[in-house]
Amino acid sequence: MVVQVPQPPSLVDLLHHPVRWRILQTLINRALTTAELAELLPDVPATTLYRHVSTLAKADVLRVAEARQVRGTVERRYELNTGAADADNDTVDPDRLRTMFTVFVAGLAGDLDRYLERPRLDPARDGVAFRQNAIWLSDDELVEFAAEFQELLDRFAANESTSDRTRRILSTIMIPDQ
Repeated sequence: MVVQVPQPPSLVDLLHHPVRWRILQTLINRALTTAELAELLPDVPATTLYRHVSTLAKADVLRVAEARQVRGTVERRYELNTGAADADNDTVDPDRLRTMFTVFVAGLAGDLDRYLERPRLDPARDGVAFRQNAIWLSDDELVEFAAEFQELLDRFAANESTSDRTRRILSTIMIPDQ
């Protein structure tokens, strides 16, 4: 008799769930408690949210940024474990990459659907944009572009939440054309 040991789910499997995807997007560049997540994702039942946060934490996709004692329990503030996504990138599996891309695009479609559910839409005012450019870069120029782009992102990602700021999600895809 062969006993099969259950394998932990892959990162792709973990992200292939709309609630988990939304949790990760909500935690981009910030750390939140599960209660704070629940306030930002009011359409997700609390028990569902707690279960998915637990799943992502056990898989090391989320890590505890801070833990403190609150009235006899431990309150944990979670953040993305940004190193988790790169942990198994030694080999390129085209099917895995295609699945990850599909999950990414499905997440974007979900973001757009939630935006479209707003009672008043004003894409120009809200900064909704779909842009695509083609740029010619050598390998060295690509490295330079990526570094400068990251510097720009880091500068604005450091902004604190204020009443006059709207949190916006910037998603980028870069694929060689040939």
